[in-house]
Amino acid sequence: MEKGAKIYVAGHRGLVGSAILRKLQSEGYSNLVYRNSKELDLRNYGEVRQFFNEENIDYVFLAAAKVGGIVANNDYPADFIRDNLLIQTNIIEAAYQTKVEKILFLGSTCIYPKLAPQPLKEEYLLTGELEQTNEPYAIAKIAGIKMCQSYNRQYGTKYISVMPTNLYGPNDNFDLEKSHVLPAMIRKFHEAKERSLPQVEIWGTGTPKREFLHADDLADACLFLMKTYEDDEIINVGVGDDISIKELAELVQQVVGYEGELYFNTTKPDGTPRKLVDVAKINDLGWQAKITLEDGVRSAYQWFLDNHVLVTK
Repeated sequence: MEKGAKIYVAGHRGLVGSAILRKLQSEGYSNLVYRNSKELDLRNYGEVRQFFNEENIDYVFLAAAKVGGIVANNDYPADFIRDNLLIQTNIIEAAYQTKVEKILFLGSTCIYPKLAPQPLKEEYLLTGELEQTNEPYAIAKIAGIKMCQSYNRQYGTKYISVMPTNLYGPNDNFDLEKSHVLPAMIRKFHEAKERSLPQVEIWGTGTPKREFLHADDLADACLFLMKTYEDDEIINVGVGDDISIKELAELVQQVVGYEGELYFNTTKPDGTPRKLVDVAKINDLGWQAKITLEDGVRSAYQWFLDNHVLVTK
């Protein structure tokens, strides 16, 4: 991928897209194009096709998506399946029609069966039932994977699909109703500290285990894969290690400096018991995550402190 290539980062304001944008800029890629949702509705094929016709794009990082935690996925299942199907279908088709050289499609490890063996290997896709709480989102992402593979097979395109584990970092969503577990914890513990609350509620039993990848590590992996990977099969991106929700809560509590108690509300859902990805494939290609969870949580909390007036209003 030459430094002068025209690169479209779809979803450049989100957690993943903004990290990819920062990475590309830091590596000297200057011919970058992006639009916010007011400028370009990715759910509208006419707008998307016109955009691709006008811009003559060479490469696409498809990070645009409707995302959220357990609550959001449970409350708005139609929104999650519809919007994600529209966004990815419109971009992939418009990219094909305008002869884009390569697409990197961002999926999610929620595509894997709920009770798949651990760690999650790429070949476990479509071998069992999905986690019910985010099934519509997962099905949309699986459709995106199959669309990329089908275009490759029928049209000879080079569209790759990357499956990152749980993500966090700058530009995360800290909305307590719609965010994922780590940013929600950061906000909860911060507000409990500010208000001197006696306890912080944690959903579920605290026993499920999760793997957390900093968005900057994912961006580094995405650029690496865009340059080097052309296989038709999906590829995982993660750290290869996980932590229980209870241990995560204790880490965030320590980083924030909250001195109250933890209350585990066992009436709330746990979600998938464990989601650790097998990263042997990307490690064998020469890439590994670099940011430790403690360092990452500290930097994420600092970003929250610097921006919390904007992200919590």
